[in-house]
Parts: sequence; structure tokens; C-alpha cells
Amino acid sequence: MKRITCLITGLLAITAILSACAGSRNSSGTDSPASGSRSLTLDARSDSAAFVTRLGADTLAVERFIIWPDRVRAEVALRTPSTSLAHYEMTLSGDKSMGHLETAEIDPRTGAQSQRQTLRREGDSLRITTWQDGAERTRAVSADARTLPFIDMVHWPYELALMRVRAASSTLLTQPLLTGARVAPFEIATVGTDSMTITHPTRGTMRLRVDAKGRLLSLDAGQTTRALLVERRPWGAVDPAAVAAGWKRQDGAGRSFGALSGRGSDTVAMHGATIVVDYGRPVKRGREIWGSLVKYDVVWRTGANEATHFTTSREIVLDPAGARLVVPAGAYTLFSIPRAEGGTLIVNSQTGQGGQGYDASRDLGRVPLIAR
Repeated sequence: MKRITCLITGLLAITAILSACAGSRNSSGTDSPASGSRSLTLDARSDSAAFVTRLGADTLAVERFIIWPDRVRAEVALRTPSTSLAHYEMTLSGDKSMGHLETAEIDPRTGAQSQRQTLRREGDSLRITTWQDGAERTRAVSADARTLPFIDMVHWPYELALMRVRAASSTLLTQPLLTGARVAPFEIATVGTDSMTITHPTRGTMRLRVDAKGRLLSLDAGQTTRALLVERRPWGAVDPAAVAAGWKRQDGAGRSFGALSGRGSDTVAMHGATIVVDYGRPVKRGREIWGSLVKYDVVWRTGANEATHFTTSREIVLDPAGARLVVPAGAYTLFSIPRAEGGTLIVNSQTGQGGQGYDASRDLGRVPLIAR
């Protein structure tokens, strides 16, 4: 990601040089607490599969699940920000709505349960109860009857929503998903006979391949702030408990995965101005970046995840190649339009938005960038 670092450094350099010019239950199977794995009985009514989620060359999650007409059971191993293993059991109504969801966080090394959470439908709300370290916490969230859980980097709940769209022969549906402490609208659209999209409220739109029943075959989040790829596999192709145990051993050996992308901040002070750039630090992870992950001729957030933010304590002037832009003291967001030869830097007066929240009407101005 040398070029991204150089671009951020270049932004500071432009600012610094030119400032002188201005004055982010147990159902038909059994759980094995000792191993953290489970033995499930498949039957004619069940539908099973696994998903493998990757970011570049790295595997971030493996999950497998079984859907019966009245319930779902799933097991998920996650690699980031730290290794985790979770078991899920959800009851379903006839239209694939959630009745009750129980989640157990499992220690991949011992199989011991470290945390338990339940979501239970009570009228027009979901009551969420969490047990951890001997303490119990309960809260309620107002939630539409169609609400399903959003679990970051976990995709089996999407399959329920997609199947709901297919069953209703709908071309567009707003699916409420519980994202932590609130319910957020996710737009699901049918694009063709085998394609759909899901739009995250802040991260952008994911493209999906589905079958005739709406089952998820693959997901491409390349146009979002996460850029994940998800592939469907047979249920028996992955063992999340074994995968999580292996990842945990790597963690113990000092090879933990960590956060997807860290945050960076650079500060310079000159000519009486203090200038700060706060940006996401992308990790390459075997991916081709320029012209591929970061598209040419498309507005980009100039970093990973959240938009890049910029503050100056006094007025400065950006004046590369004679393109004079006066930037008053204050806070801004820096977007850019990358090109092979450099591109364009956009100084935008809106702040606090996510990486996809670009509003051209709030542009203060634009100046050219030169690749080095």
C-alpha cells in the first residue's frame, strides 16, 4: 500500500508547502461443549450450506448453517478483530421472521461458553439479554416484526432475507436488520434472474448471485468500504470449530489478524498553522489496488473505511500547477479521484460522514494530484 501512504503524505506535503502562500437450544442435534463443535442431523426438510468470507488473500470467516422450516442453527468462526467462535439458534415463523435468537460465544481452545445472548420478540420490540462474567444485562429495542439480525461479516441471515424476497416475487424490499442497539434499513433489489443487491445504510451496495429460491451463491462487496468476497460451499466442506482453534494457535504465536484496517493521523505545524490529516490505513492482503480495488476515475475516500478528515487551524492555500484553492481554517473531508497519472484531490466541507457519504454540493474545491 506504499502508494496510498505516499498519497496521504503527498496531501500533507502539498498543504505544508503551499500553506506559506496563505497567511471509523438444542433441537435435533447435540452440542459438544468440550470441542465447541456440534453434530447436527440433516433431514428432508432441512437446507444446509457453508460460507467462506475472504478479504484479498485472507480468510476472515467461515460459517455453516442449517435451515429448517421453523428454525436455523449456525456455527461461525471469525478471524478479526480477534479469533472468535459462536453458535446461533433461531426460531422462525412461516415468512422467515425471527421469533427467538440465542447466541453463545465459545472459547475455541476449551469449548467453554464465555458469553450468552438472547433476542426475544415481545410485542413490537426485541428484548435483548446478555450474560457475561456473571453479570446480566437487558435492554429493549423497537423492531418491526420482519427484523432479522445483522452480524458483522456473517452472512447466513442474508440468506433468510433473500429467500423472503424471492418467495414474495418482489423486485425491491426494505429489510430491517438489528445492528447492535438499533434497527437499520437494508435495501434488497432484484437485478436479474440470478442476481440481487443488498445496500448497507452506510457502507454501500453489495452484489450477489442467487439461485431460484434466493439462496446466496456468492457475494461481492467490492464497491463497499469492506470489499469482502463470499462463496457458498457444501455444509461439510468447513469445520468452524477446527478453523477457530487453528486461528487461536496463530494468535498465541503472535500472528493474530487484528483489525481489517487501522487508523492513521499525521500532524504538521508551520507558518502558524497546525494541520492534521486523519485517515484509514488500508492493508493490501494480496490484492491489486490501483485501478482494481481502488477504481480509476471514481470518487474515493482516500483511505480505508471511514472518510479521510483534514483540519487546519488557519487559512491555507493549495496551489499545485497554478490551481489556486483557498481553504479557510476549519475541518474538511478529503476525497479524491485516482488516475494512473495522479488524479484529483477534493476538499469537501461536510464532516463526520462514512466513507460512502460524498456530497458534491458540499465541495469547497478541487486541485490536481501528481503520482510519484
